[in-house]
Amino acid sequence: MPKMKTKSAAKKRFRATATGRFKRSQQGKRHILTKKSQKRKRQLRGTAMVHETQEHQIRAMLPYA
Repeated sequence: MPKMKTKSAAKKRFRATATGRFKRSQQGKRHILTKKSQKRKRQLRGTAMVHETQEHQIRAMLPYA
């Protein structure tokens, strides 16, 4: 059986943790930042966890994570 392919888009966006969950970056920090408040931009910094209802979808896209 051939190797399974990893989805390149998911590979760039998600990172697996040691416990098997997935980290993701916050949305809304790429462009059109002038109308967003400093507080909002500061709170978008850092990473968040993928919700457990969507983890099976990420796992299907990243078979070797």
